[in-house]
Amino acid sequence: MREFSIYSVSAINLIITLRYGILIYKKSIQPALAMWVFFSIAVIMSLVTYMADGHYSFVDNILNTTDVVLALSVSLFILIFGDRTSRFTPFDKGCLIVVTLIIVFWFFTQNHLITNFLIQAILIIGYFPVVKRMWETKSNTESFSIWILMLIAPAISLLSSRGFLASLYSWRAIACVSLLLLIMISVKQFGKQHAQN
Repeated sequence: MREFSIYSVSAINLIITLRYGILIYKKSIQPALAMWVFFSIAVIMSLVTYMADGHYSFVDNILNTTDVVLALSVSLFILIFGDRTSRFTPFDKGCLIVVTLIIVFWFFTQNHLITNFLIQAILIIGYFPVVKRMWETKSNTESFSIWILMLIAPAISLLSSRGFLASLYSWRAIACVSLLLLIMISVKQFGKQHAQN
């Protein structure tokens, strides 16, 4: 089961990365650059603090490891091919300050466990820009298929996760993505009702 989990999560995240890149290039979706920059910083720091907190390998937290590649790749796709509406807003910049403060805290304290908990908060904060964007525009700018895969990957990763922090990373991802999918469904329903009126 462990090998199945490792290979499956790696394959799913590769598919998500490629699919995201294609959709961004085709302008089919307009994901928020701020969210993916947050994710990039947070998943890197999460992996660093996870590895520093125990004697773990990269595959012991395969979701976090592959999320580093995914987040950096998607950020790059958005930066190169994204439209102007996916750039940073004042709200996004405020969130980035919080991210920076947590990294500074880790740099000075080297407290890996507390920093990892704070990183999970960064990953939750990272969803704010896309939720705010959907709320303001009353339209869904994300792909359901991609986010469903992003829900499946952490569930499968629990089969190979080693240590409390790896499990926390997966459970946080499951909770956040589930909530985002519910918001996406609500926005889509609202759009349909608004169009009928």
